[in-house]
Amino acid sequence: MSTHEWALLARKTWRTVEPLHGMIYFVPEAAESYERLGIVGRDGYFASRSAPMGAVAAEVVVSTFFNFNPELVYAAIPGAWVVSSPAELVAARLAAVDGAMRRLLGDDVVDSPAMIRAAELARVAAGAASAGTEGRPLAAAHAALEWPDAPHLVLWHAQSILREYRGDGHIALLVTHGLSGIDALISHAASGDVPAHLLRSSRGWSGSDWNDAVESMRQRGWLTTGEGDQLTFTEWGAAQRQEIEEQTDTLAAGPYEVLGEAACGELRTLARPWSKVFSEVLFR
Repeated sequence: MSTHEWALLARKTWRTVEPLHGMIYFVPEAAESYERLGIVGRDGYFASRSAPMGAVAAEVVVSTFFNFNPELVYAAIPGAWVVSSPAELVAARLAAVDGAMRRLLGDDVVDSPAMIRAAELARVAAGAASAGTEGRPLAAAHAALEWPDAPHLVLWHAQSILREYRGDGHIALLVTHGLSGIDALISHAASGDVPAHLLRSSRGWSGSDWNDAVESMRQRGWLTTGEGDQLTFTEWGAAQRQEIEEQTDTLAAGPYEVLGEAACGELRTLARPWSKVFSEVLFR
């Protein structure tokens, strides 16, 4: 297979399996698990996802999470480390994964031979990612955690490593293309994938911050000078966005090459019905 074909396969496999990881940001089990440690609301997201890095400073979370208003991070970090330890948060997150997967998929699926096989396949790819985490801090932190024993938790942990591996590479490309965190959100909105108001509000940016960044991107040639809130790429901006996405796929492809084309297909086939459950229940 060519480099381009491996990049496309990496994207396809990631997109199919990702809901199995991404559900942890939406299921009630997560908030309940963090609340038992004394961490409530949005603070649980920042504390639980950054916990594999240890009790890091807020500036480290701002840097690695990239597109959130720093004020949100400072509201959570380092205060979370006073309330609970990173190790406790890692354990709480894994307990929430177990509870959510058993609730939504059922014990028969969670304990099935198919889950065991999917975990085996995903672990091969995650192991390859773990062997090459230079310049990928969130992936490295997650890769340094001990592997859980239960297959469904192995699958979730493997996808966590692969997700952060891909994300770290994506952030590197955003930076090299001259985009800040809020710029990246505006670029995402201009692509039409997610409404601008959802991206702005979920990442805590004010209307004035957003509008200033939009104007800056227009002046730099990324966006047209359309009226109102309409975000439209210039021809050059669209090409830059496409380049970032294609290079992200290329940078993420290595672990899937190690897994192999046939095994990637098998993993997608196994994970697809489970991912569909999470997508339909949580992301509709």
